[in-house]
Amino acid sequence: MKDFASALSAANAFAQRVLSVAALGAVVASFAAMEGCRVYGAPSRGGVPGRTVKMEITGYDSGQKSCNWTYDRHGRPVIASGPNKGKPKAVGVTASGTRAKRGTAAADTAHYPFGTVLHVPGYGYATVEDRGGDIKGPHRLDLWFPSEREARKWGRRKNVTVTVWPPKGK
Repeated sequence: MKDFASALSAANAFAQRVLSVAALGAVVASFAAMEGCRVYGAPSRGGVPGRTVKMEITGYDSGQKSCNWTYDRHGRPVIASGPNKGKPKAVGVTASGTRAKRGTAAADTAHYPFGTVLHVPGYGYATVEDRGGDIKGPHRLDLWFPSEREARKWGRRKNVTVTVWPPKGK
């Protein structure tokens, strides 16, 4: 009987801990609800609604073909052609100076400055951090992928409705 009483006491203590954790969860949930409807991962632009733009979107990666680079005779990456041919190339580094990663977009910065946030159906959210040689005008966009295979799989998509938010502070 004594063992049963101590087991019951331990079970009650455990139940109280579980209820305490559940109550804490309810408090956290109520605070989150007071904050309003918020989709985590979505850009916060202080209530600024995004505008929609029809775009032609292609994929790119950090490889030699996509980013126009090769190796010089010393084995260092350099720009392969154009006015900067032979100049050092920081592979995987965007024009804005960030490291290319999922969610990196290349756009014409005359239309979409660095920091512009985009939502692309089938890809998700992206931020303009790069420029592309063939990316000219307000209706062209390049999305970064970790491999040439994935970029080719994305391919070229036309008439994609993209939601665009300006950079913070603009």
